Amino acid sequence: MRKSARCPLGLAALALTLAAPHAHATEGGLGRSVTGVNALSYAAIVPPESGWLWQFGAVYDGGSIGGSKSVPIGGVIAADINAYLTLPSVTALYVWDTGPGAWNFASAFSVPYNISSINANVSVGNLSVRKTDSVTDFFDLAFIPVIASHHFSQTEHMALSLQVFAPTADYTVGQLANAGLGIWTFSPTISFTKIFAPANVELTTVAAVDFSSKHDETDYKNAPVFRLDGLVLKRFANGWGIGAAGGWIEQIGDDEGQLADTLNGFKGHALGLGPVISWGTKWEGGGSLEIQLRYIDEFSVKNRIKGEPVMLTASLKL
Repeated sequence: MRKSARCPLGLAALALTLAAPHAHATEGGLGRSVTGVNALSYAAIVPPESGWLWQFGAVYDGGSIGGSKSVPIGGVIAADINAYLTLPSVTALYVWDTGPGAWNFASAFSVPYNISSINANVSVGNLSVRKTDSVTDFFDLAFIPVIASHHFSQTEHMALSLQVFAPTADYTVGQLANAGLGIWTFSPTISFTKIFAPANVELTTVAAVDFSSKHDETDYKNAPVFRLDGLVLKRFANGWGIGAAGGWIEQIGDDEGQLADTLNGFKGHALGLGPVISWGTKWEGGGSLEIQLRYIDEFSVKNRIKGEPVMLTASLKL
């Protein structure tokens, strides 16, 4: 089977946004995935042509949990949290040489960087002090051992994968801002892409559940988190595209541990929605480039940092 002419990039797991570390309730009101940014273009399509595909991206998010709301972070209880995050990353995907057919396979890995600053009121004995921490360092590495993409037709595609986030970055108990999260996370993921060829409109959805290990140093265990993201994008003949993206994050159970018990499980959720603009081009030899910018307004947020994420990505096929 040939890939659809309406799919110039076929970036598959690059669209799974491996390196975006800000999400659901969990410890600190932070997690692995930004609301509304996990469904990028052609997330379900691994193309039949073998070789490397690349994505360069950055997510900026500034948000807060205001007032006296207690939040577990870095092994302590904090309140009135303000967080500012810039998260650039480089993601590489290698398509296996399996040729045309109903199934194509790939593997991916991501190298993210964490530039963040967090300030909050932290309890010290009977006192509450304002504390600010910042970090500029590599974030936890992420990889996908296998992505299996099934092509129902040239316009309908599905992908199955397992995202793995490893605790490779530094973590210090008591720090509000840490380079990494200090835990393993495993995210079984299913993606679906439908291309409405006559109108050149793409519909992509990505659903996953994040399962995290217990934090050895803080004795905190995040509950599983379900997330669902969607993208609708209309492309024009001049290479430009406009659309919308949204996301839903829902914690399935209560967090576990002494701090979580103190806060009644710290179970949370969030919704987000916003516009997307893209520009793409192709050149001789099969190369292509797509640049995409999106803004997400988070709402209906509970027990997590509420922000307005902005994401810029450049997806390249040489």
